[in-house]
Amino acid sequence: MTSRVALVTGGTGGIGTEICKALANNGCRVAASWLAGVDDGEGWQAKLKEEGFDFAIAEGDVSDFEAAAAMVKEAEAKLGPIDILVNCAGITKDCFLHKMEKDQWDAVLRINLDSVFNVTKQVIKGMRGRGFGRIINISSVNGQKGQIGQTNYSAAKAGMHGFTMALAQESARKGITVNTVSPGYIATSMVAAMGEKTVKKMIDQIPVGRLGKPEEIARVVAFLAADESGFITGANIAINGGMH
Repeated sequence: MTSRVALVTGGTGGIGTEICKALANNGCRVAASWLAGVDDGEGWQAKLKEEGFDFAIAEGDVSDFEAAAAMVKEAEAKLGPIDILVNCAGITKDCFLHKMEKDQWDAVLRINLDSVFNVTKQVIKGMRGRGFGRIINISSVNGQKGQIGQTNYSAAKAGMHGFTMALAQESARKGITVNTVSPGYIATSMVAAMGEKTVKKMIDQIPVGRLGKPEEIARVVAFLAADESGFITGANIAINGGMH
């Protein structure tokens, strides 16, 4: 792969970190977005430097259009124009719909779905002008099958793939691919914090009998990001151990 510049939103998270590593191992120069007050971007950067990865970081709230624009500007000032964008930032605020407050709905839609527009909008013109781009949106199995207590999350994650399919068609003749990756239940610190009983219930639903690994998601993202993957666009690749 040529030395491409990649930006991973939510890059300091469990899955995001592995995506950053996989892209770097494929020869990319990588920037990760982080959010002050939520993540320790500089601490993450220093820790990964000890592991031999020289990642740039760019701070900003991807749910806010102006903040997302400033974040992309910071990343491009450090590394150059973005060739590969991975929209990985996301949160959950699970609740049955009849109990859900509007702020729980709004927060999940803003961070999981609005962010995809906010960040992609900053890079799409440049990609079109250069005749190359790779956009990969990290959705979820629950955006494909739904999940109790996740009307907000499932709607946002399903919406991400609708965005993918439309932008894939708009961009296809410009050398830009747009794809979705939909992970199932993955072994991250967030999942581990749910407790042993909850995790066991999750595993019981997975035909392969285990949680996925963040590296397994990262491997598919790196494949889709490669120059050689130019004939795959508008796809939704499920990585869920046979759940759906």
